Amino acid sequence: MNILVVNAGSSSLKLRVLGEDDTVLAETHVERWSGGDETGPLEEFLGSAPSVDAVGHRVVHGGSEFTSATAIDDDVRAKIEALTGLAPLHQPRALAGIDAARQLLPDLPQVACFDTAFHTTMPAAATTYAVPAAWRRKWDLRRYGFHGLSHAYASRRATELAGKPGARVVSCHLGSGASLAAVADGRSVDTTMGFTPLAGLVMATRSGDVDPGLLVWLQRAGLTLDDLEDGLEHHSGLAGLSEVGGDLRDVRKAAENGDEHAILALQVYVHRLRQSIAAMVASLGGIDVLVFTGGVGEHDAALRADTAAGLAFLGISLDAARNSELSRDSSISASGSAVEVWVVEAREDVEIAAQTRARLGGFVPPHGPDR
Repeated sequence: MNILVVNAGSSSLKLRVLGEDDTVLAETHVERWSGGDETGPLEEFLGSAPSVDAVGHRVVHGGSEFTSATAIDDDVRAKIEALTGLAPLHQPRALAGIDAARQLLPDLPQVACFDTAFHTTMPAAATTYAVPAAWRRKWDLRRYGFHGLSHAYASRRATELAGKPGARVVSCHLGSGASLAAVADGRSVDTTMGFTPLAGLVMATRSGDVDPGLLVWLQRAGLTLDDLEDGLEHHSGLAGLSEVGGDLRDVRKAAENGDEHAILALQVYVHRLRQSIAAMVASLGGIDVLVFTGGVGEHDAALRADTAAGLAFLGISLDAARNSELSRDSSISASGSAVEVWVVEAREDVEIAAQTRARLGGFVPPHGPDR
């Protein structure tokens, strides 16, 4: 069964066709995609790609209803659209990808795979906000968590490589968006993002955790809700701290040239990352495997080294040579490290294809059972 994986980001579109053994048979990445009713990029890709048997779509938010991969029909599409307010940057793009694929491939089964679904195994203690009960009941307020497709794959792949099934894993998905997940025996028990993807770590342009009282104060001081949303989503994080933008490579270069704002930005980023990893370890009651994935997690050796340097008390130690010269899916822990540290290539597409096959025919993913 060849699976077309449609991964629509907030402004980009990634398309891949995966064969039975997860070999990439064809792929393309459209950096700027308007979404809407634009079918051109998908139609062009399908014109040269191998034939496919089903389509798997990444959908960021599944709310409380979608707890596993789900076959798409008109009713499911409508329910996904109703969740747009919870992920306004991503949900419309996912819907655009769904609509384009259903229009161009009307006879093929289409499956929605949700980033939030992996985290539905978190206990109530980890998902419940200490806000008025009436609010929670009326609006279904809870911590959902995100990047679940990436965390599911990375944590499973790392335990497979380490030969430690059932291990306690902290998965670090670090890219322009960033989050951690605490995974025990393949199940998410905690994560850093919350009701929306704004919570948790410092990100490229998103703030991560801030005091809610600060936001109330800013609104009373004259900022509108639109001002707050725009500032927190697009002008905070590394961009707001460094004033040179949200790309960690640019921030690191500015810091190396002595820019004080960039130096502080790196310090804040690493401080929050170390702090949050330790919190995930507390949720697990210990740690066996630490895994880095995502664009930053895979390619910034200095960040991995700085992060690990502050976590030696947990038994985490890196091999400097391995860390700087790694190949894909590699161990970077020092001999004698109590915790195995791995860098794993982000493969949301593999997870989406596996969940799509499982939903359509009981297929078992190559690296472990479907969740």
